Order: sequence, then structure tokens, then C-alpha cells
Amino acid sequence: MAQPRLTATEDAAWRGFLRTHELIWAELERRLDPLGVSMAEYSALALLAEAGSGGMSMSQLAEQRLMSSSGFSRLADRLERRGLIERRRSERDGRSFDAILTGAGRALLKTAWHQHHADLRETFFDALSDEDLERLAEIWERLRPAVREHDDGSAGTASS
Repeated sequence: MAQPRLTATEDAAWRGFLRTHELIWAELERRLDPLGVSMAEYSALALLAEAGSGGMSMSQLAEQRLMSSSGFSRLADRLERRGLIERRRSERDGRSFDAILTGAGRALLKTAWHQHHADLRETFFDALSDEDLERLAEIWERLRPAVREHDDGSAGTASS
């Protein structure tokens, strides 16, 4: 059975979300470029910083970044070659690997955090009131269970 067409409001909301995401992501990426870090790399480094000195398993990082294991392995390879992370055999199970932020990774991330937070304010937060942000946070939270409920396992294959 064919699905009915989107209403004009649904179409505007969906296209607006996609276009705004693309524009903001591209602008944040452009602004991080002088630091030599992409948004995907920044995101992985930030997750590792939040995980603390013990790091995080490679599979958890891939899941948090919504990436396939192979896609995340390529990202981790780049970060490791640059000396920003190191991989160690997991102390928990001895089979998997954990990624740990290095001193160089922490130093880059500290600079990138300041830049990124300022850029987020300029490109996103400053355009919205506190009430807008509260409402938006509520909307994102409301959408999460709907996505999880319908997740067939393929959500982990996105690459951004």
C-alpha cells in the first residue's frame, strides 16, 4: 500500500531539518578545518575525553558515533597515525580493543573545544531563545524512543 504524500507542513519541517543540519555541519566542519580536525574526528575525541583515562571500547565508540565498525576503524586508524589516540587490548575481555586519548589528542581537543563551542553559539544557539532551545531539546528527546523502537540495527551504519 502506498503511503500518502507528506503534508506541506511535514515536508517543510523535514526539508528544513535536513537543510539546516547540512548547513550547520558544513560550517562547523569548515571552522574546525584550520585545526586539522574534522567533525567526525572531533566527535570521537570528545567522546574519549568524556570516557576518562580508561578510554572506551572501539565498538562503543562506533555505536556512539552511529558508524559501522569498519567505518569507525578507518577513522580510528587516522587518529592513531596522527598520535591523537592509542588502541590497547581491553582489560575487560582481552579480545576487543579500547581507544585512549593521548596527550596530543587532549591538547588538540582542548583547542578544538573552545573553537567548537564558540562556533556552536554563533551558528546555532545565538539564533534561538532559551525557550526555543528548551522546546527543541524536548522534541529531540520525544523523537528518540520512536527511532529506537523502529531500529532494525541499521542505525549504526550512518557515517556522519
